[in-house]
Amino acid sequence: MQLSFHGANNEVTGSCHLLTTKDANGKECRILIDCGMFQGERMCGDKNKVPFGFDPKSIDAVFVTHPHADHTGRIPKLITEGYTGPIMMTHPCLSLTKIVLKDAFHIMTENAEKCGDDVLYTKEDLEVLEKRSTGISYHEEITVAPGVTVMLHDAGHVLGSAFVSVNAEGKRIIYSGDVGNDDVPILPDTEAISEADVVICEATYGHRVHEPSTERATKLRAVVEQTIKDGGVLMIPAFSIERTQELLYEIDLMLRDVKTNVPIFLDSPMAIRATEVYRHYKEYLRFDSPILSEADRDFFSFPNLRETFTVDESKQINEVPSPKIIIAGSGMMSGGRIMHHLKRYLSDSKSRVLIIGFQAFGTLGRKLYEGAKKVKIYGVSINVHAGVSAIGAFSAHADMHKLTRWLKPESGTVPKKIFLVHGDPEAKEVFATHLRHNLQTEVIIPEFLSSHEV
Repeated sequence: MQLSFHGANNEVTGSCHLLTTKDANGKECRILIDCGMFQGERMCGDKNKVPFGFDPKSIDAVFVTHPHADHTGRIPKLITEGYTGPIMMTHPCLSLTKIVLKDAFHIMTENAEKCGDDVLYTKEDLEVLEKRSTGISYHEEITVAPGVTVMLHDAGHVLGSAFVSVNAEGKRIIYSGDVGNDDVPILPDTEAISEADVVICEATYGHRVHEPSTERATKLRAVVEQTIKDGGVLMIPAFSIERTQELLYEIDLMLRDVKTNVPIFLDSPMAIRATEVYRHYKEYLRFDSPILSEADRDFFSFPNLRETFTVDESKQINEVPSPKIIIAGSGMMSGGRIMHHLKRYLSDSKSRVLIIGFQAFGTLGRKLYEGAKKVKIYGVSINVHAGVSAIGAFSAHADMHKLTRWLKPESGTVPKKIFLVHGDPEAKEVFATHLRHNLQTEVIIPEFLSSHEV
């Protein structure tokens, strides 16, 4: 049995992991977990254009942990290069993945027009992907080949997210996907691992501990009230899936106490579509307040909220006087409508950017988070006078404490090997040292394109 790593190794994005095993008849079986886009300043950077380190035609099945582009964005490229097998994920994940990939295609097309970038795949590739994708349930055992079975378990990261267990050759391999944070207000807790011989684990925040979840609402309220007092614009670059819905939920609760008529714009067609999927699959959600018993029975809407779906509606936000709040994608500020608002308001000292998600190295979001005083947006140099703040408790990723607890299976037997992926080098080194000391097991930080026998 062999594990090989084709993304999210020396960085967070580009998740793509290949398991090569033997079935009960001795025939080779190859399973790919995720096939994500490398994300940076642009959606179609050079790494996304490079051929895969494996032959897509040789893959027997693809399983998807969740819909974020850094886990799904290169699946259409697989099809372009010859993959003809099934693509499996949970039912909500399938609905959201269609939205994510269509939006990624839109942003790539926009970048191509503005910056001359290539487009990685066509609309036809997306149509083929949709036809070959299948929604499955949590805990549904899928037989990929005789003696090789796969199952999805709730990861508590976003709606329909999963970690993957593979049973083959008498071993149990776990792929974490992205593990959810503690006390997420609208999702169930991450399922425990029952047992595992090997775990491929994300390490996005393996080097740090998040602030308590109780501070999420307090800090959000403080930022909103300060922006209103200053008469500025609060820009919240939010990932359209999960972060936006959590944010809307928190604002809905906050507005019970904070009485204001300040307009709040949800300026993201993708987030608007995704929120409809959340409404449709509400049986997958869990709320920490009796919000479904309220008069409107809607956990993502309130009187101040204005959804701006079309481009013209988005442009009209500029005509609305401050103060105002704008929630827009993309979450890492690598494209989308948030770029136009940042270009307009970053130089305004009364305004503020609120970061509520991970910012990959090289993105505009990372530069602002690290205190850049001047940035470029669509070739225009802009002085940053707006305030920039962050709320770590909104993170959809587990921190060091949560990941460590999760890596201790219910059986009591610690995995023999843990491979760390999906993290900056510093985060993985710190987390590896922590795990070696606390779990007393072998911890490996695999290199890009490396292979390891199990």
